[in-house]
Amino acid sequence: MQNLMNVQNLTTSSDNGIDSQRLLIMVNETRKQYGEKPIRNNDFVEKIKDELEGEHYEISVVQKTNNTESEIIHMTLKQALRVAARESKAVRRSLIDKLEQLAASKSQAITTVPALPENYISALEALLESKKSEAALALVNKEQEAELHDLKSLFKEGMTPTQFCKMLNGVNTQKVNHWLADRNWLYNESQSGTRWRATSYARDRYLTEHQHLISVHGADDFIKHQPVLLRKGAERLYVLYRRGKVPMKLNWNGDFTHQKHVSLAS
Repeated sequence: MQNLMNVQNLTTSSDNGIDSQRLLIMVNETRKQYGEKPIRNNDFVEKIKDELEGEHYEISVVQKTNNTESEIIHMTLKQALRVAARESKAVRRSLIDKLEQLAASKSQAITTVPALPENYISALEALLESKKSEAALALVNKEQEAELHDLKSLFKEGMTPTQFCKMLNGVNTQKVNHWLADRNWLYNESQSGTRWRATSYARDRYLTEHQHLISVHGADDFIKHQPVLLRKGAERLYVLYRRGKVPMKLNWNGDFTHQKHVSLAS
């Protein structure tokens, strides 16, 4: 099971481990070297969770000044190597070399006393590298806050998955419900038509249901169940959209953009 830690314990991970934000900086620096696009913090955290599913690792929840939260995963270097193995061939080779060097330096630090800089220039170089890392980390946090702000402007209580996806550029909304059924979020309870219901797996995790009493002239009244998104479900859909997992239109222009308003009656 994962251990949930308070932000005050952020620096208490093992000397032989690494956290997701430091690993993300290494990944994006290496991707840049080989002309590849950087990965956002939220997508990277999801990627780590997927790779390390069922394993022990630690999660720190960091509270932002705007009252939003972000997660930082603390893992062993062995686990980090497996995360690195999911990168492209060129990026993977360079990352593995860097992680092995990091492991060696951590091992040496346990048995040796850190040496003072030989001269003033080396001290300045060390300070410069530290500032570069701080700047890169600040950029990651800024991108994450912007993404959370985007999601806050998109999601409204009572939205169905289709209504939410209409706000995301390029999504084929006609296929969304069938795609969610393949992911075990929805099921069709009708034998002759289409009546979507939330599965037991997704109910209260990603979805809830609104009930409407339908009156039919000359027939018995019946209750219609309409699956609607919870905020957690909207966050998960947004992550899957940014990762290219949602069904897209054939004429999609490749941009992950969104519109700010959509009618809930649509």
